[in-house]
Order: sequence, then C-alpha cells, then structure tokens
Amino acid sequence: MHLTRRLSTTAAAFLLATALSTAPPATAAPTASAPCTSMWEAVQKAAVRKPARNEGPVATTVSPLVRYLRRGEKVRSCVVAIGRGGRSAYRECGGGSQWRIVLGGQVPARCLKRARP
Repeated sequence: MHLTRRLSTTAAAFLLATALSTAPPATAAPTASAPCTSMWEAVQKAAVRKPARNEGPVATTVSPLVRYLRRGEKVRSCVVAIGRGGRSAYRECGGGSQWRIVLGGQVPARCLKRARP
C-alpha cells in the first residue's frame, strides 16, 4: 500500500508539472508604447547641443553645437536628461541642469515651455 501511494503521488506530480509546462503564460504580452506626442515651444533662441563621445549621455555647455531653435519654434520631446551640475549646468533661460532631448540633440529644459495644441 505504501508503494502504491508513493506511485500515485509521483504520477500526480508528473501530471501537474506537465499541465503547468504546457499552459500559456499568465502574464500578458507587453504592449507597444504610445508614440511621443509632447510638443514644446522655444521661449527664446536656444542652442541644440549633442554630447561628444567622451562626455557621457548628458550635453554640457561645451558640447558641439548642432543648430539653434528660434523663439516660438515647436519641437517634440518626451525625455529629460539630468546632469549632475558642473559643466552640464547652463546659464541660458535661468540656469539648471536639465536638458530636454529633441531631434538632433539636447536643449536646456528651461528654454522650452509646453506648446498649446
């Protein structure tokens, strides 16, 4: 009887493991993220800078200049890069260390304001 119980327990465990391994995963499939729709408007003329290879992910005041945004020009940005002071701090538009990532480079965050739809 003891051997029969052990065999039935082993068989039940095997059937349960087989059923769980063939069951579909309980988590839902990841959904695609929504496209960026945040529009920003330049408060004043602002430099778009791209960080050099040796500067890391955040632009600095000495990063290569890509172009200028004209006052009132609208750009799309959904991401902010935050510098840790030092050379990543800027004086334009009131200063700070936050850079908004736009097409082509990064712009000081205070040089941009939300655009009205």
